[in-house]
Amino acid sequence: MAIKSKLILSILLLLLVSFKTFAAAEEDEDLKFLEEAEEVPAAPSHADFHNYENYDDLEDDDGSDASSEDGHDSYSPPPVDEKDVVVLKESNFSDFVANNKYVMVEFYAPWCGHCQALAPEYAAAATELKGEEEKVVLAKVDATEDGELAQKYEVQGYPTVYFFVEGIHKPYTGQRTKDSIVTWVKKKTGPGLKNITTTEDAANILAAGGKVVLGFLDALVGSSSEELAAASRLEEDVNFYQTSNPDVAKLFHIDPQAKRPALVLIKKEAEKINHFGGQFTKVEISDFVYKNKLPLVTNFTRENAPLIFESPIKKQLILFTTSSDSEKILPIFEESAKAFKGKLIFVYVEKDNEDIGKPVSDYFGVQGDAPQVIAYTGNDDARKFKLDGDLTLSSIKLFGEKFLQDDLKPFFKSDPIPEMNDGDVKIVVGDNFDEIVLDESKDVLLEIYAPWCGHCQALEPTYNKLGKHLRGIDSLVIAKMDGTTNEHHRAKPDGFPTILFFPAGNKSFDPITFDGDRTVVELYKFLKKHATNPFKLQKPATSTPEAKGSDASHDEGSSSSNDLKDEL
Repeated sequence: MAIKSKLILSILLLLLVSFKTFAAAEEDEDLKFLEEAEEVPAAPSHADFHNYENYDDLEDDDGSDASSEDGHDSYSPPPVDEKDVVVLKESNFSDFVANNKYVMVEFYAPWCGHCQALAPEYAAAATELKGEEEKVVLAKVDATEDGELAQKYEVQGYPTVYFFVEGIHKPYTGQRTKDSIVTWVKKKTGPGLKNITTTEDAANILAAGGKVVLGFLDALVGSSSEELAAASRLEEDVNFYQTSNPDVAKLFHIDPQAKRPALVLIKKEAEKINHFGGQFTKVEISDFVYKNKLPLVTNFTRENAPLIFESPIKKQLILFTTSSDSEKILPIFEESAKAFKGKLIFVYVEKDNEDIGKPVSDYFGVQGDAPQVIAYTGNDDARKFKLDGDLTLSSIKLFGEKFLQDDLKPFFKSDPIPEMNDGDVKIVVGDNFDEIVLDESKDVLLEIYAPWCGHCQALEPTYNKLGKHLRGIDSLVIAKMDGTTNEHHRAKPDGFPTILFFPAGNKSFDPITFDGDRTVVELYKFLKKHATNPFKLQKPATSTPEAKGSDASHDEGSSSSNDLKDEL
């Protein structure tokens, strides 16, 4: 028994020594030949800005200045009259908030596209609210100048808008439009449901515009009024009113002889009037308003973008067409939208609009002048689906129904599959992504780059060198993909370049992101650490000077032996 125990102990010690020897060899591997000097082009200062990961990013410039060195045109917002917007700084912020009962504060950055789009809406809301009985002041803070103040209020992005009531702040949860801001504030500072007793008041309310709901009741108190008031608290961006005056009801397009309670929603869109036909309860009224308050089709502009991106409805049907074709196809698209109220947002993108239409079209891979309809699941999921065939009322409605049923096959932007693809670095496009990157037998390193990106240009010789050294390893693929013209739901770039590793046998899991120094050695160590298939890299033989003559020949065997010893 003692002999058996000693034998087992000896085997364990031998295994331990062998493991330590192997680990030491791995740590001491000679990587100097991977560190040979290489000429790397200097990266432009703004090279990796402007990764339009989601199409709402098209209206926001993530911190770069107004230059367009990266190949994207900058946007210059029109001048805004902000005479009624108070400018706050750290020096006067606390006193101002303490001395005013109601204060809305926007923390912004001058370069932020979302802030620039909000500016005219915010200024118009400030002007309208200053005349209210309950004084409300709209103010702004440049968070790039007053960073400590922004940090104190936990500002994480721009714009961040807070509403202060007697010094206590809560986030603004409405949309970034003048009407939404005004309505939201009025509901926070007064009753959600207001009475209209005269035709003069009614005319003034209708002239002011915005989304308005009117309940035509037998009396301004009682169960119907209570249900309407409860519904008003659920819809912060719509003004709710009630009346018992038939003349007021008539101005709101309600038949004075109609059975009460009756209700109508009026808005400034193509579909101006919606009559309610359900049970007069909080739930049904709120559901009716929710489905009908949005326009049938939202024209995508910088100013209207918040209506799309901040809507609780995430799924979108997007029509891409030129301004000349819109007169023919847009009415069909609007008619289709009526069947999907509260379920889908219908968006119109004017393709020949250089400011916003072209970059949105590029993001979705829409080419040519022919009208196209794309279904989009929203930025969190970001799947896209293309409607093939003629755009008719029936085809668009069927496409929308299949989209809601998740019965469509997504499409991805793709360059043509290269005819020859036997280089050191394989070329991946959208249409061969599955074949190359998701091959379960291969460990795959994928660089997602942009042709205009200076950092990608600087990385190219390093990445090519890595591919050259690893070319002979069958289980390993070094690849790259142009992220501006190709896409795949398994490889979403987080800026350019993004380097992702897909281990063999684990392609169903999220890829591993490389975030180390972009050198051949660090990339190699990263691969050695994460590769499913172990591999060895043989150090290339060094050339021998002729001056050594026969000595070189004599040492050939020794040199070869040393090379093998230095295998990576």
